[in-house]
Amino acid sequence: MARSGSSLGSWQWQRIVRNMFPLLVVLSGIVLIAGITLEDAEALLDEYGLLAVMVPTMVGMGGNLGAILSARLSTRFHLGTTELDPRDRDLWANILAILALAATVFTAQAVGAYIIGFVIGSSLGFGTLLFISLVSGMSLAVIAIIFSFAATYVSYQLGIDPDDTTIPIVTNVVDVFGMIIFIGVSGFVLGF
Repeated sequence: MARSGSSLGSWQWQRIVRNMFPLLVVLSGIVLIAGITLEDAEALLDEYGLLAVMVPTMVGMGGNLGAILSARLSTRFHLGTTELDPRDRDLWANILAILALAATVFTAQAVGAYIIGFVIGSSLGFGTLLFISLVSGMSLAVIAIIFSFAATYVSYQLGIDPDDTTIPIVTNVVDVFGMIIFIGVSGFVLGF
């Protein structure tokens, strides 16, 4: 149980609003970049509609991977079982688990997109979809890992409960990078 005077253990709504409101305003502005990127990719998505099917999964799963790692790191900080030491085997196990999960999820995404493409008569082959999905997804997983560590550590060092800040930060940043990376990789592979 957290001490009542601890800034990390406080459940006072005023403290949460004071910490989160400015953060959410900034993050809302950042997410606009993802929308602008999506709008700029209209020609690509019109030409290859199957890619538009992949966008929500790509962005959503990237954020989920970051949220999983952020929650695990936050719990370890609260329990006092981590100091982000690069020699910590548990930290590396968490990183490898996120990367393995990413490889599995983004491979499944390519398979699902290919099946949908087969049904609707898309010209994109499985190899192309797998390449786009894995390169984008694994890049996104690495970004999610970096921002999970950074957001958790900085929040903890500032005396702000990482449970309040890490998931909004990571999911919003991953939304933006996810969109930029996915559109960039897709455009590169398809010559756009």
